Amino acid sequence: MKVAVYQTDPVLLDVKANLENTIQILEEAKAQDIDLAIFPELSLTGYFVKERYHEVALRLDSPQINQLVQATKGMAAVVGFIEESRAMNFYNSALVAVDGEILFTYRKLNLPNYGVFEERKIFSTGKHVRVFKLHEFTIAPLICNDLWHPSLPYLAVTQKADIFITMFNSSQGSMGNEFSNIESWNIINRFYSRVFGVYNLCANRVGCEVFENLGTDNGESEEADSSSADDNPFRFWGGSEIINPFGQPIATASLYDTDVIFANISRELLRKKRILLPYLKGDDPYFTHRELTRILFEKSRN
Repeated sequence: MKVAVYQTDPVLLDVKANLENTIQILEEAKAQDIDLAIFPELSLTGYFVKERYHEVALRLDSPQINQLVQATKGMAAVVGFIEESRAMNFYNSALVAVDGEILFTYRKLNLPNYGVFEERKIFSTGKHVRVFKLHEFTIAPLICNDLWHPSLPYLAVTQKADIFITMFNSSQGSMGNEFSNIESWNIINRFYSRVFGVYNLCANRVGCEVFENLGTDNGESEEADSSSADDNPFRFWGGSEIINPFGQPIATASLYDTDVIFANISRELLRKKRILLPYLKGDDPYFTHRELTRILFEKSRN
């Protein structure tokens, strides 16, 4: 299966421009016989939408989503956007579309609310870790902070995931100068591939955003200078990766620039990893369930 990870630079709050760019990319992907195209978190809206999140939210029956889904005929794509449910809840979501049909949306489960992040103020929380099948592979999409909570990737693996899709928006200095997001994501991306024996398709974005002036009368956002300092919390660094089941990078995108990386996903390599290093062979999710039940029950009783 041929996959591509597209490292884009979304225009903040401009769904029209971002959608047009995404559809153009999908058309080019089909011409290159790409089976699965991956885009970063919130790739249709940009990240620091703040109080204007509802202006760029899309329902699954919206014309824009229909246009995007139709563009996946003959292939599959996973695209980040702000989803508005019928109940008018808003989610940081990943649209999973295959051959012109919506399979489901994955809704981000762990919403950060620290540093420069304010997702919990505006988004509702997802409820499920979900997987889908494509070309005999089982694929689990996860969004950014979900990977910082090991229980969620584990729940994907208990559903026999062969491939993780890691969609994120990581900026340089969002956690302060004592903490390197680039180093941390390099460790995380490799860790899950190596321990769980899965491919990891990791899509980060690039570009700069500032959100101080999002509430201005003309509705325009003020762009940060692309030459800003390396610790700029609103500068997204890119570095998207495709990691094999041994935790080794197959392809790595450039830092700070739009890019695309490709790989051929092999079931034989998955099989080889699980024979040589069968870390999960003895895993018992029923034991995990029993222990969680015991811990939670004892906690409530006490």
